[in-house]
Formats: sequence, structure tokens, C-alpha cells
Amino acid sequence: MSATNSKSSTYSKSAFLYEEIRRSLQSGRYLPGQRVDPATLAMEFHTSATPVRFALYRLVGEGLLEDHARSGFHVPLPNEVALRDLYDWMERLLLAACDFDIAPVTRKNGRIEVSSPDDDLAKLTWQLFDAIARAADQRSLHRAVKQANDRLAPIRRAAQGMAEDLFEELSGLNRHWRNRDMPALKSALHEYHERRKQCVPRIVAFLSDANDYLH
Repeated sequence: MSATNSKSSTYSKSAFLYEEIRRSLQSGRYLPGQRVDPATLAMEFHTSATPVRFALYRLVGEGLLEDHARSGFHVPLPNEVALRDLYDWMERLLLAACDFDIAPVTRKNGRIEVSSPDDDLAKLTWQLFDAIARAADQRSLHRAVKQANDRLAPIRRAAQGMAEDLFEELSGLNRHWRNRDMPALKSALHEYHERRKQCVPRIVAFLSDANDYLH
């Protein structure tokens, strides 16, 4: 294999691994603070360490992982200030998205089904927020929401047992979105994030305790 083909193959594997690891972070496979081991991933995907590390460094660049010099790659474990800022940033981005006209193509494709408390509510929250951002038809805004959404995904999964009425809360957000009632949606998004910000000390303490248990 030529050097050019070898490099192309490495980048192709890295892109695949990036998506797989990103989905693993969203799904809750790794908890906030948990180490992500390149060697384990290389064995799992039957590849060398090089494309794995390329993928992990890309995730570091997007804020989805942290590179701790001595102990390797970890899912970020936020402190209170960082988590409050992240919730605030997510809210500001979504409220900004609500101020844009909805792109015609998303009127048909932006539907989210929230039908039961047994649904994967963390995944549906990610999908709803992504749909709202995508509808604005502003690539930079959608990219920023996607990144913040991804950063919050492991936190939502780890801490979802702490919140009450998650199903009713998400159903209300989704109803406003489906009806395209933007004033009601913006108000509900603000309330959603205010509740999260009020819970930040409890969430951070819970995540820290869970991380201590992992070690």
C-alpha cells in the first residue's frame, strides 16, 4: 500500500471511530470523569492505536473529551461554574435558534415522538434540541448547539434520575415545538434551563461521587 493510500485509510478509520466514540459518549457508555482507553478501543474495533488517537484528539478539540497528560483521555467532569455556564450557553443558543424563520425542509423532518416515560428521554432531548437548531438553517448556530448538546449528553444520562417529571417536561417542550408556538417554546426552554442551573450543586456533587466510585 502506498503512503498516500495508507494515510487515506487512517483518516477514514479515524472518521468512523470519531462517530462511534461520539455515539458512545451520547449513549452513556462513559460517565463524566471516566477514562477512555485508546488501547481498549483499538482492540474493540480491530485497528491500530493511530486512528483511535486521531479520533480522540478530534473529540478533545470539540470539548467532548479532555486530555490529561499523565492519565490519558477522560470525559469532562465539570465543576459548578463550568456546568452552569454550559447550561446557560445551551439556553442562549436555543433561544437564538427560535428567533429564525423555520427552514421549509425541516417542517416535515423535525418531528420528535415523546410517547412514554420509558422512552430514552436523554436521547429524545438531544434530538429535540438538535431539531430546533437545525430548523434555523444557520450552520454555525447548528454546529454550536450540536457541540453543546454533545457535551451535555453524558451529564443528562448520569443525572437523569435526580430530576422529577422529566417526561412531562420534555412532552411540553415537544408540543410547543410541533405546534411552532415559539413564544411558549422559548418560555419553556428558559424554565427548563433555569431548573437545571438551580440543580447544578446537586448534579456536580452526584457526578463527583459517581466518579469517586469508579476509582
